[in-house]
This record gives sequence, C-alpha cells and structure tokens, in this order.
Amino acid sequence: MPEPMKKPHTNEVQISLDRGERKLFLIPKEKAAGLAQLLSEYEITYLENQSVPAEEVFRNLDEKYGKSGAALRGFRARDGLTQIQLAKKLKVPQTDISQIENGKRPVGKKMAKRLAKIFKTDYRVFL
Repeated sequence: MPEPMKKPHTNEVQISLDRGERKLFLIPKEKAAGLAQLLSEYEITYLENQSVPAEEVFRNLDEKYGKSGAALRGFRARDGLTQIQLAKKLKVPQTDISQIENGKRPVGKKMAKRLAKIFKTDYRVFL
C-alpha cells in the first residue's frame, strides 16, 4: 500500500486587503512567526461600537465651509468630480459650486434635490 504523501506543515494566515477583500495565504509554520511579528508593528485595534459622530470629526470643516459646503465638497471628492464636471452635470456655472462649497451661497431645496440625485443621497444632507 502506498504511503500517504507528506506535505510540509502550514499555518493558515488570513489577511484583510483592499477594503475588506479577504485573501487566504498558506505559509510554512516557521515563517508564520516572522510574518506575525512584522505585521504586529502595523496592527490597528478596532474597538467595537466605538464611533464618533461625523459632526465632531468634521467640525472644523463645518465651521469653515458650512454644513452644506462641507457635504458637497465631501461628496464631490468621494466621486472624483471636479467643480467644473459637477457644474456641467447640474447645468450651472462653476462659480455657483465654488460659492456653495465656500459657504458664500445657500443651497435651495431645488438644488439640494438635484445634488442628492447626482450623489444618490438624501437631499436634506445639503440643507
């Protein structure tokens, strides 16, 4: 009867990469300790249910640009849009976008609804 094939002992090490994408790596046991030590220098401890309200984190942005301006700037950055690109989508001058972002122009209900449609969010975020 043939002998079972011998495999080197391995440890399964699970590493989270690229915004939660899970990849499983099988590495030799003797190398696992070195990898764990290397990664421990970069370890971040997450505390469950420990969250901070956005208003607290971005207080300085709200004070500088106003709530509407900070929200618009954030959504625009998230979607990788320039002021010019957003202005073209809304069919308004780029200066209107700039003035809203800098807290120099209020966002009306109609504009808030148009922005919400583009950014797929609730219009009240911009009011």
